[in-house]
Amino acid sequence: MATIRFIGSGDAFGSGGRLQACILVEDGGWRCLLDCGASSLIGLKGAGIDPASIDAIVISHLHGDHFGGLPFFLLDAQFNSHRSAPVLLAGHSDLGERLRSAMHVLFPESEGAMDALASLVVLDPSTRSRLGPLDVEVFDVEHFCGSPPFALRVTTSNGAIIGYTGDTAWTDSLYQVAEGVDLLIAESYFYDKKVPWHLDYATLAEAAPNLGARRIVVTHLSADLLGRLDSLELEVAHDGLMIELTS
Repeated sequence: MATIRFIGSGDAFGSGGRLQACILVEDGGWRCLLDCGASSLIGLKGAGIDPASIDAIVISHLHGDHFGGLPFFLLDAQFNSHRSAPVLLAGHSDLGERLRSAMHVLFPESEGAMDALASLVVLDPSTRSRLGPLDVEVFDVEHFCGSPPFALRVTTSNGAIIGYTGDTAWTDSLYQVAEGVDLLIAESYFYDKKVPWHLDYATLAEAAPNLGARRIVVTHLSADLLGRLDSLELEVAHDGLMIELTS
């Protein structure tokens, strides 16, 4: 059985007091984060989760509310958590360079923590990747972040499948991400306002019957959408939400 826990379900601006994108997938004794926004270390410690117990982190795209927690995570691993093995960091091939630059800006000469405590895994839409017991596939989506963004499709050891859109405007690749999944975690930023590079609730709700997902949970909510929760039919994530998947 796999367990999904939303450490952070908010947008980049802390709307509603929610933490930034960070979703914990537990498969047996293996722990993997889907994204690691800047507030993720706070969220993990607030939930009583030892950061040293995180085996892998998969990054959907290189915006601060999705990968900006990595410098803090790695420095905590160096000075507080005393990790016994490097954490696997999986993402686009640009991840290493962008992370190194972020660490240098935030904490000059801290890059050594990255070299010692992180093992980079390059994800590519043409291949599947194995992270511990998890199979990870990535799909190209539409979200400007200075580097190609991905949606994710993660298969657990018991065959349960999790789809995660990351941040994206509507794109037909989401049909591939969502088809047959046990859980689709989908960005839903505004209610029906169309903004570049993001998915709104109205578009997602219209597409939902044709996506082929058994369960859909929306995340990355703005203040606009948080003000309309009573009118939403799709399930809404919140910080601390736990979901168990038995396949």
